[in-house]
Amino acid sequence: MSRHAKKLRDHDINPCVAETDATTKCMNDNNYNKDMCTDYFLKYKNCRKFWHEIMMQRKRNGVKPEMPAAEERKKILESMGKPY
Repeated sequence: MSRHAKKLRDHDINPCVAETDATTKCMNDNNYNKDMCTDYFLKYKNCRKFWHEIMMQRKRNGVKPEMPAAEERKKILESMGKPY
């Protein structure tokens, strides 16, 4: 596996690994018919948008690291009740 692929699978770097996996599984299960996986694509898009907004807010506030670690993200989601 390439370094780039490993980074995408790292839960501390990519907050949407589960959504990525669900989308890929749906595509595989439905013979790559995108129409069958619209909900999965939407969940992935909303996940990326949510964490991007968190990251930008932390950047504006001078918080490092800009992307919260996996444990911190888990606490954020628990406190908000999975917003996407």
